Amino acid sequence: MRIAMWSGPRNLSTAMMYSFGNRADFSVMDEPFYAAYLAATGDHHPMGVEIMGAHETDPNKVSLTCQRPGTPHLYMKHMPHHMVGGFPMDWAKDCVNIHLIRHPARVIASYTAKREAPTFEDLGFGQQTALYDKIGGLVIDSADIRADPEGMLRKLCEAIDLPFDPEMLSWPAGARPEDGIWASHWYGAVHKSTGFAGAEGPLPKLSEADQPLLRQAFPHYKILYNQRII
Repeated sequence: MRIAMWSGPRNLSTAMMYSFGNRADFSVMDEPFYAAYLAATGDHHPMGVEIMGAHETDPNKVSLTCQRPGTPHLYMKHMPHHMVGGFPMDWAKDCVNIHLIRHPARVIASYTAKREAPTFEDLGFGQQTALYDKIGGLVIDSADIRADPEGMLRKLCEAIDLPFDPEMLSWPAGARPEDGIWASHWYGAVHKSTGFAGAEGPLPKLSEADQPLLRQAFPHYKILYNQRII
């Protein structure tokens, strides 16, 4: 099985990668097209130079077959906005495509704590709904996972005909060898974790400056929210 998990940033995506990576039957990959995206767009991201120096920048040379010996399955963490026009996408038709979503107010609040003044394109909401329209797949909400990790992971595994493994519910603290070089900037909280955090509290209050971004992103989130596994 090859799983392509699609999500925007600040969306439980690294915790989900660690969850699947803690299974003995899975290898994982961390945003394999990130460096190619930066090279193609010229976007300025934290550690951008280091990312492009350490990872493949030619989208046609990105390997999607890296697996640890003895692991029959591969889990790939992807972001829809990394797939710039012209990037190869034929490989996705052979994957179980899953779309991980999170309320945009939470995404914006978390993202702005790491990088100022994000644009709508930075958050990936529009690209994700466009990708869902193109390739379909399953949808799962990060809030549902945090509220009931075992219950939701069991439902997800059942939906993709994969036996549930309790090892998915926890992982060792610290970095993983599969982490992209950007982990030192973005993964501080998950490196301290040993499992999924509990249910999230009330939605954060965003600044007036971030309200237009929320209004732009919310309809896209709502489209996928209505298709989620429950």
